Amino acid sequence: MARTIGSDGEKTRTTIEATAKRLIARLGYEAMSMRLLADEVGVQSAAFYHYYPNKQELLFSLMRDHMERLLDAWDYESRKAHSPLERLSAFIRFHIHYHVERRDDVHIGNMELRSLGPENRATIVELRARYENGLREILDDGLDAREFVIDDIALTTRAIIAMTTGINLWFRADDRLTVAEIAEKYVQMGLRLVGAKKIETVKTGGRNVPVGPKIRSF
Repeated sequence: MARTIGSDGEKTRTTIEATAKRLIARLGYEAMSMRLLADEVGVQSAAFYHYYPNKQELLFSLMRDHMERLLDAWDYESRKAHSPLERLSAFIRFHIHYHVERRDDVHIGNMELRSLGPENRATIVELRARYENGLREILDDGLDAREFVIDDIALTTRAIIAMTTGINLWFRADDRLTVAEIAEKYVQMGLRLVGAKKIETVKTGGRNVPVGPKIRSF
């Protein structure tokens, strides 16, 4: 393969990262060699050391960047919602759309945490905890406002994260439901899970229309 990409440093870095994500998601971190990555990108293996000192730092960089982008994107999106019910609905929609659009990132984040060294793993775990704590704060606020009925905040937080992330395992572009339709159904399941006392609506044809049946508290 012709070595043409290395002439542009930023383009080379971007190509390395995109190719590494694809290979790690497909083969696994241990099976992806730097030689294979170099062949796929179209550069000499030695060129990688200009960007990353080793394969471990490449994996860590990919996982850290994913989590930082996720946190930044949710911070921006969360400002559009106000009440706990609105914020929970927004979180579920955001989580589903963001993760379905970045399936390689999600797969690597879930499967390769074990491949990180102790310090790198601790950093990623802390970033993940920050994201999950954002959801936990919504549930806490919903309890304080008496909009939700929850008997175990920690377990409910993990259940919602697992439920919405799990879509990546089975969703396909030709599924009978679109991502948006699935997200709305998951909003309703999430609201039931927390015992929401009000129904969330969406704007359709200039008027607010319920997106699911009325929900009663547990």
